[in-house]
Amino acid sequence: MARHRVGLWMYENCGGKEIEQKIVKKLREREIDALTGLNLAQATAFDGNIVCNGQQLNELDLFFSYNAGQQTPYQVYLYQVLNSMMPMINNYQSFALTEDKFRTAHVLKTNGITTTDYVICNKHNLEQVRAHMQFWGGKAICKPVDGWGGNGIIKLESERDLDLLMPFIHHQQAPQFYIERVIENDFSDYRIDIVDNKFVACYGRKAAPGSWKTNVTSGGSVIKREPVPEVVELALKAAKVTGLEVAGVDIIYDVEHQRYVVIEVNGIPAFATPDQEAFGLDFNDTKIDFLVDLIDRTVTKDSKAPAKGFIPSLSEALIKPNLLTEEAAV
Repeated sequence: MARHRVGLWMYENCGGKEIEQKIVKKLREREIDALTGLNLAQATAFDGNIVCNGQQLNELDLFFSYNAGQQTPYQVYLYQVLNSMMPMINNYQSFALTEDKFRTAHVLKTNGITTTDYVICNKHNLEQVRAHMQFWGGKAICKPVDGWGGNGIIKLESERDLDLLMPFIHHQQAPQFYIERVIENDFSDYRIDIVDNKFVACYGRKAAPGSWKTNVTSGGSVIKREPVPEVVELALKAAKVTGLEVAGVDIIYDVEHQRYVVIEVNGIPAFATPDQEAFGLDFNDTKIDFLVDLIDRTVTKDSKAPAKGFIPSLSEALIKPNLLTEEAAV
């Protein structure tokens, strides 16, 4: 009989199903049963229980959520509740932090990590944005704070573009307007994969001819890259500051200021697809091993640890510096 039971919800396309099977097999070798296909969209909560596909999730020792494409507000809502009942990978606080570009950039900046220059303001008070655009030479990148895959990103080439966007901005439900400084670069980036604060892999993406977006979903392509020590160190720091157990950190080289810059921290970086593995990206087995080690250590530690009061996550402690002191005094 297995000592522990964990739940998994992974993406199934692009080789995801095979990755999941490898994870399940390796967990079973460690006497950990893994229940798969636990899509929280199909879950119901009642009387202190959360049930999904006939499984009582609150009886699990850990839940691993790894599906970006099918994530909905309802699933995220239950994700948060489930994390109050058991360990989650990624933990909800860090997941929610890195889903928001402004909050991520703010935490990185306040912890001395080089990231994009940004401005956020009330969408009805854009004069502040105009002033920063003048300082940046009239150019900026407009982004939704919760977008992914390059969706909804608009490049502003002048202040006039901001004026033309006004009707669109005012009709958006989001109360904020967020922009970043345009960084002069070669239209390629580094993606550093990290699990459990350990380096897994380095590769990159390159924008399609005539485009400036490196995202594969926006036409970019995956390229091989050597793991430059400075880039890896920067990525490890970014992942640690955000508190993610599993992270993909995107970094570009700022030609103007001659430095590497973190542009995004992703909480659900995909494994290499079969095509990418054939291309030479062979990090999947390492990533699986690190992940299984993390799950094993987490459920074993949790089962041995005595019950304790609330312990804030790293990201919460960074955002609320007095939180650790306040809780210690309780």
